[in-house]
Amino acid sequence: MNRKRKYTLCGGAVMVLLLGHLTTALEVPLDSKFLEGLQQPPTITHQSPKDYIIDPRENIVIHCEAKGKPHPSFSWTRNGTHFDVDKDPKVITKPNSGTLIIDTSGEKAEVYEGVYQCTARNQHGTAVSNDIVIRQSKSPLWSKERNEPITVQVGVSLVLHCRPPAGLPPPIIFWMDNNFQRLPQNSRVSQALNGDLYFSNVLIEDTRSDYICYARFPHTQTIQQKQPITVTVLDDRPAGERAPSFMYPSGMNSTTQILRGETLELECIADGLPTPEISWDKESGELPRSRLSFLNFQKSLRISEVTEADGGEYRCMASNHLGSAYHIITVVVKAAPFWISAPRNLILAPEESGMLTCLAGGSPKPTITWSINGNSIENSPNDPRRKIEDNMVILSNVQTGSSAVYQCNASNEFGYLLANAFVSVLAEPPRLLTPPNYVYQVISNRPAMLDCASFGSPLPKISWFKDGQTLLDGEMYLVHENGTLQITAAQPKHSGKYTCVATNNQGSKENHVYLEVKEPTRILQQPEYKVVQRGAKAVFECKVTHDPTLILVMIWLKDKGELPDDDRFVVDSDSLTINNVMEQDEGTYTCIMNTTLDQDSASAMLTVVEATPTPPVVYERPDPPIDLELTDQRERSVQLTWIPGDEHNSPIQVFLIQYEDSLHEPGMWNNLTEVEGTSTTVLLDLSPYVYYSFRVLALNDVGLSEPSLPSSQYRTNPAQPDENPSNVEVAGTEPDNMVISWQELTGLQSNGPGLQYKVSWRRQDVGGDWMSVTVANVSEYIVSDTPTFVPYEVTVQAENNYGPGPKPEVVLGYSGEDRPMVPPESVQMVVQNSTLAEVHWKPIPSSAVRGRMLGYKVRYWKERSLLREDSQPEDPRVLILSGNETEGHLPDLHPYSQYVISVLAFNSKGDGPPSAGQHFETPEGVPGPPAFIRITNSYLDSLTVEWGPPVDDNGRLTGYMLRYQPVNNTEELKELTFLANETSVTLENLKYSTRYMFYFNAMTIKGAGPAITTAITIMDEAMTSRQVDIATQGWFIGLMCAIALLILILLIVCFIKRNKGGKYPVKEKEEAHQDPEIQPMKEDDGTFGEYSDTEDHKPLKGSRSPSNGTVKKDDSDDSLVDYGEGGDGQFNEDGSFIGQYSGKKEKDTAEGNESSEAPSPVNAMNSFV
Repeated sequence: MNRKRKYTLCGGAVMVLLLGHLTTALEVPLDSKFLEGLQQPPTITHQSPKDYIIDPRENIVIHCEAKGKPHPSFSWTRNGTHFDVDKDPKVITKPNSGTLIIDTSGEKAEVYEGVYQCTARNQHGTAVSNDIVIRQSKSPLWSKERNEPITVQVGVSLVLHCRPPAGLPPPIIFWMDNNFQRLPQNSRVSQALNGDLYFSNVLIEDTRSDYICYARFPHTQTIQQKQPITVTVLDDRPAGERAPSFMYPSGMNSTTQILRGETLELECIADGLPTPEISWDKESGELPRSRLSFLNFQKSLRISEVTEADGGEYRCMASNHLGSAYHIITVVVKAAPFWISAPRNLILAPEESGMLTCLAGGSPKPTITWSINGNSIENSPNDPRRKIEDNMVILSNVQTGSSAVYQCNASNEFGYLLANAFVSVLAEPPRLLTPPNYVYQVISNRPAMLDCASFGSPLPKISWFKDGQTLLDGEMYLVHENGTLQITAAQPKHSGKYTCVATNNQGSKENHVYLEVKEPTRILQQPEYKVVQRGAKAVFECKVTHDPTLILVMIWLKDKGELPDDDRFVVDSDSLTINNVMEQDEGTYTCIMNTTLDQDSASAMLTVVEATPTPPVVYERPDPPIDLELTDQRERSVQLTWIPGDEHNSPIQVFLIQYEDSLHEPGMWNNLTEVEGTSTTVLLDLSPYVYYSFRVLALNDVGLSEPSLPSSQYRTNPAQPDENPSNVEVAGTEPDNMVISWQELTGLQSNGPGLQYKVSWRRQDVGGDWMSVTVANVSEYIVSDTPTFVPYEVTVQAENNYGPGPKPEVVLGYSGEDRPMVPPESVQMVVQNSTLAEVHWKPIPSSAVRGRMLGYKVRYWKERSLLREDSQPEDPRVLILSGNETEGHLPDLHPYSQYVISVLAFNSKGDGPPSAGQHFETPEGVPGPPAFIRITNSYLDSLTVEWGPPVDDNGRLTGYMLRYQPVNNTEELKELTFLANETSVTLENLKYSTRYMFYFNAMTIKGAGPAITTAITIMDEAMTSRQVDIATQGWFIGLMCAIALLILILLIVCFIKRNKGGKYPVKEKEEAHQDPEIQPMKEDDGTFGEYSDTEDHKPLKGSRSPSNGTVKKDDSDDSLVDYGEGGDGQFNEDGSFIGQYSGKKEKDTAEGNESSEAPSPVNAMNSFV
């Protein structure tokens, strides 16, 4: 057991010693110019595939190419035995090669089927090829069969079987008709992966006699066909609608196996009416969208480049409106062997050690076997310098002449892998392969790579010098493993001569190269957008600055192509002129300034318009920028370049650059920066651990463009945080805790995975060690069991998996508060007057505050009045004094009252205990104004004054004082005093018609209170009283009513008198007739014509004639009967009277209105109505 342990330790040591050499092992170059005479074991460079299907019509070519020094010789085995190619005249070998060419003319190719293996050897070792299996392609004939006609009812499902002959490789199947036209396929009719034709349900139009299955064999390029199948669809007993069921595969579950890296094809075909729709999902996980495709109308699912993660249960669902069905396909992924790390060639110097590693994956796990020079390593002579450990060959202290070729074979039930790796033992001094005195040219601020390719055994160590000074790895210089010197951002100061030195124990070699740092090419004045009238001239300017040592070449493009071959286009050193512009000249013109090292370009559009009329200029939002490109990619920055879109006649003012962080906030675009509208590139500052995608928007006077298409994703590497949480606050919520809160960092600020916060604290007043805790995904931490309200120093530092953030700032805070412990002492009262008192007290000790002292509260209230025994206490009032004030004034007190007062301290937590209640009394004060003053019983020379006691007596009332005098008179005030129990007084001997002003006060021992006033005019009051008495007497009201009634009666009598016995002139209109005939109404004014009577009996104008057409002669008095009561007359709706005259023509008449006399009573009544 100890021996085994020793061996393991020794092997581990060897592995450690060899790791550096293995990672930098180089293959021996065979460039005769530099490395003439170097020896190398054979290496297979080209061979035929493992499974080689040949076309029998062509010669068989089995490839085997190898290199080595000296050039290797070749031999072959066939089916495990030596294949003597010299004895077979049909087989020849290509010169200087192991490739076999077999002539199959006159010979069946199948004679040469078998397993071939090529061997390439020289004096340093033997390399072998894979086993190459040669098989002849086959396209067998279709077996003879007779297809019976198929008769089905409409709506049923149907399968037409193809069953093609097995070929090598398998044939490609398709269905056609007699005219060699492919049969149409859709979701109802489709071809399965095995070539059968499936009908989910048949229709009448499916009837045909030429369903023909064809098989195409790709190697022989032959096509064979099956006998036609006849299908007849009947409609006499059609199948009804039905829910889906699966025609293939059968049952609820099935299993399929697939190898890693192959293409998985799953298939589900369903029966149903209506035709079912097929959908797919994966039971545990999501479908790999990037490698997934659906074929055959969703009936087939294809996943390319299958991995182990693609294993699992896949569910296909068939559904129509009658229901659904599903089938579970379990996919088992196995794997033929695949390389994880194939063995690499080793070049070792004598006495060196090395290791060959052969790592392969597979399912099941592959078995690793080793061979040396084509023979099993178990059957090879034992070499104490060689150890085999599983997948490793460990070589130690190698000697000259021990070169060999090792073969690693990894195999399982699904295949094998074979790799050759040589171990070449050489002792060679360094040789430099980079041409000497080579001149490198690079643009300023770009990386410079100076090569120093070398060869030597042992592997040379590369050192670089500039001006005799050693260049060390650092931020500016980086030496790669292959010896290349990288200058991260070349500057003009880096120009000069560099020396590369390669050193090993066999010697050293140096080489000189030169670096020239050039100024970049930049377009200073870009071509501008042009709108030019047809026939005019357009000039695009493109002025540039460049390194004067570089040759500048200007190229102009139109719409990304060459300029038209036209003399109208004139290219100068810094401009393009287009003469006599035509419509076809419209487009985008691009100026490209090229040097041998870099280039810059700019574009502008040309719009051609008619000379007259000038079309209106349409201003629109710009088109989004295009062709976003990321260059100069660094850890914390990247250069973003784009091509502006069409400005649409409004110059672009600003480009807005936005970014999406698909790692922390997928789908959310944030503003990053803005650049001027003339810029097409910007250097963006980046944060670590962000998956950036960028897009650009353009803004002109019209508005903002649509966003550009996103750029390619740029992922920055994680790093430790650059900042700590902000808004750190310290405050307690309970007397025995302290809450430390902060604003968390965003995902963009985290700079890496595993974001946490280190919270540290210690007491400030006593010092001591820091306490700390690390938390994640929270924004506060509660420290328990802290003393009440003591100062603490607190820090919050961000950290992630890559380290801590910067040193955090110390924040001062306090633990939780509690209410003050004691009340103020020595509370003293000083009564200033009847409404103001002053209170004093001693502050409470700071140790008793237990928090932030906010101040004191003085609570006081009126307990009772000293005048009235039944008074009720008032609600307490509170005087709040901030800070450390220890005195206060109590205003607006009630005079002659007893008060109670107490004082307490308060802090942020609340109020402390109050001091003991202390009583004090206020002295008497002047009373308030009397409740009212009222003047009554006012006469010509006297009046009575009444009053009420004051509401606020403010002490014991001693009496009242009344003062009065005439207004606007120099007469002195008269003053009267009264006892406290008096409430009225009568004043006499006042002057008539004089206005008096009265002043009335209540009094205590403190003096008179405020007065109330009133004024009254003695005479005016008396007169007003008398006028009111007359106007309200009943006799006066009766008199007025009688007068109004008499006036109304007189008016009625006058109307009646004026209408009795009057004669009115009537003009005679018809003298020839004995009986007058009434004329029709006049058209102009709506009145009747005038009539005359020979007997001088004239009716009232405006009245109606009797219904018999005569005028009553015996009586001149009018009556209602005369106006129609005895005839057909009547009152209409509005109260007017309507009468009819009866004559020969029976014409209606209307009242005349031309009389100068008074109207009849009826008309008068109608007029009122």
